Amino acid sequence: MAHKSQPPKIEFPCPNYPVKVLGQSGDDYESFVIDIMRVHDPDFDVERIKINHSSNGRFTSITFFITATSQQQLEQLHADFIQHDRIKMVM
Repeated sequence: MAHKSQPPKIEFPCPNYPVKVLGQSGDDYESFVIDIMRVHDPDFDVERIKINHSSNGRFTSITFFITATSQQQLEQLHADFIQHDRIKMVM
C-alpha cells in the first residue's frame, strides 16, 4: 500500500527560511514590502534580500530570508501580504 508523501515538517525556529513576494512594481514597492516583513521578523538581514524585476518591468519579486518561528507566523505573514492588491503571489 503506497503512502502519500507528506510535505516536510518545518522545525521551528527555522533560520534562513526563504519567503518570496511577487507584486506590481512601483517607486515604493520595495519599502512597502520590507515594512510588512519587519512586522513579522524585525531582525531579518536586509543585506540578504534578493530583488528581481520582470522583463517588462511591471512586476518585482523580492526574496527575504527570515527566521521562521511558527506556522502561525508564516500564515499571518502570508495573509498580511495577500490582502494588498499590489501583491500577486507569496511563496
